[in-house]
Amino acid sequence: MASSPHSHSHKSLTRLMLCVIAACIPGLIAQIIFFGTGVLIQLILALIAVSVFEAAVMLLRKRPVWPALSDGSAWLSAVLLALSIPPLAPWWIVIIGCLFAIVIVKQLYGGLGFNLFNPAMAAYVLLLISFPVQMTAWMPITELLNTPIGFTEQLRVVFTDFTATGFSLDQVRAGIDGITMATPLDTIKTDIAHGLTVTESMQKPIFNEWAGHGWVWVNLGFLAGGLYLLKEKIINWHIPVSFIASLALCSGIGYIAAPGTEPGIIFHLLSGATMMAAFFIATDPVSAATTNKGRLIYGAAIGLLVYLIRTFGGFPDAVAFSVLLLNIAVPLIDYYTQPRTYGHGAAK
Repeated sequence: MASSPHSHSHKSLTRLMLCVIAACIPGLIAQIIFFGTGVLIQLILALIAVSVFEAAVMLLRKRPVWPALSDGSAWLSAVLLALSIPPLAPWWIVIIGCLFAIVIVKQLYGGLGFNLFNPAMAAYVLLLISFPVQMTAWMPITELLNTPIGFTEQLRVVFTDFTATGFSLDQVRAGIDGITMATPLDTIKTDIAHGLTVTESMQKPIFNEWAGHGWVWVNLGFLAGGLYLLKEKIINWHIPVSFIASLALCSGIGYIAAPGTEPGIIFHLLSGATMMAAFFIATDPVSAATTNKGRLIYGAAIGLLVYLIRTFGGFPDAVAFSVLLLNIAVPLIDYYTQPRTYGHGAAK
């Protein structure tokens, strides 16, 4: 017997990880189109950082470096973390996140297959709690910026916090109305708390008819990649379907109960990290539930928590917190949903 992840797709672990990384490409392209090439800068930094940290830990443990790197698990964690943080976050944000994800969350527990938590999401939560200003400095889409900046300028902002002309990150983030914009989830949450209705809030430039500008296409990109993973049988359908169904059901009930203060199903499904969570994060084969019945419960519980935290909690998007809370519950879920051993009847 070997530790998880266990695959029945007749693909090597390295090929599985590379397929998942490849499935992230549509979402990555959408983020680059709408939020700039800073996404690529963070991705390159993350890939370099996880490779260095993974190699360093392997050397300290006196184990071969290349087999640990070539399985692709560290690179996948880097991709997920880089896609989760603001494109123009300072360079040290992604470095600290990668250090925590690889050294503490993954290797301290024994390496791949032994980590209790999703490394990328654990690192994201650490960064969000420790550096809330930097981790909430998301850009509005490029067309809403007063001073759109190119790749070189974005590189300068990531490493120095200022453009060549002296603009700070907050000045770069200022939208067409001269006000620094938040994400759609944060904006609508704040507006409702200030007494505005959903309809009034959605009149702002960062929204379209259903959700936030750009975020719709980012989520559709991850949906396309997720469908590819399902088609190739790299992931099972139970977690993404139960997650999406649970979130849709909760947001639908909320909209019926309070249409003036609830944005509705489409907004929740196509905002924030919903689709990336459903297909790429919650389905982590190491930290997720392992039985089919358990996966349904696991995914549905994550969807419920995402809705509750988005609606009543202090954070606009709740994917990372929800996934980590359910990671803790996985042993209990697996215990009560494991199939009965063949040849044994039900207890009387």
